[in-house]
Amino acid sequence: MANDKYEEPTVRTEPIFQGKVISLQVDTVRLPNGETATREVVKHPGAVGVLAIRDDRMIVVEQYRKALGRSQVEIPAGKLEPGEDTAEAAKRELEEETGYRCEGVKLVCSFYTSPGFADEILHLYVAEGLTEGSANPDEDEFLDCEAITLETAKRYIAEGRIRDAKTIAAVYAWQLFRLTGSYAP
Repeated sequence: MANDKYEEPTVRTEPIFQGKVISLQVDTVRLPNGETATREVVKHPGAVGVLAIRDDRMIVVEQYRKALGRSQVEIPAGKLEPGEDTAEAAKRELEEETGYRCEGVKLVCSFYTSPGFADEILHLYVAEGLTEGSANPDEDEFLDCEAITLETAKRYIAEGRIRDAKTIAAVYAWQLFRLTGSYAP
């Protein structure tokens, strides 16, 4: 249920930081009661994640995440380039990070990763018709690729090896597919 009665019109925007991946701004907003408040907003170009299943195993990558201070097991994913089609981005990221190519991708869902302070939207795709190839990660990406069962993926969640929202969403979309034959309810 969308309800705009709590909308917070922006009175002023102060740019704080412009980086390679994100920018930060502080917005002064008018609250529904007429008062003003500030909101720190992270702007992000959006991203894609790819659920890739081959021989009943999910293709994942493990890489170090500086923000977490540790390695993380995740589905292949990456940020969108300006004007890039999300389906093409999903295919690109899958091949770059894992070497797998796909015949096509289907959108499972799109969701905001942290709407309390960021506008990043992530488009979760499922890859179809996988063929193995050679990975070609970005020059600053160091990762390992592995194929895991659904049971292993759920164990990784319980153990904290998988902790990011896109991969957890992908694991449970895969489980839903196995139960119902559909990635969406």
